[in-house]
Amino acid sequence: MDKDEQKKIADDFAEAVNMTTRELEKWLDTDESKDVGQKDGGGESTGHASGRRIVKILEKKKADLTDSDYAHMKKVTGYVSRHSAQRPSGDVTETSWRYSLMNWGHDPQK
Repeated sequence: MDKDEQKKIADDFAEAVNMTTRELEKWLDTDESKDVGQKDGGGESTGHASGRRIVKILEKKKADLTDSDYAHMKKVTGYVSRHSAQRPSGDVTETSWRYSLMNWGHDPQK
């Protein structure tokens, strides 16, 4: 992966992930966070596991990011884009839709 592609992915990721590391860590500890999303065999949802991975990515220095990190960043950007387009009508404050996005580091109410 070349530097231009890495920069594009990092820029898109920074735009999609609007929660701070601390906000995301605090959110991932809530019951609401753990209750939403598609569960894998171990009982953790895909989004919750992604949130934990996002925290690790956010804590890294840019020079320490791996191709695998960039691949996950691209996956996060795609998910946030697709899921945001499915916004339900009405107040989304306490909805599974919002909670799912928050597991992926994006709070649509920010």
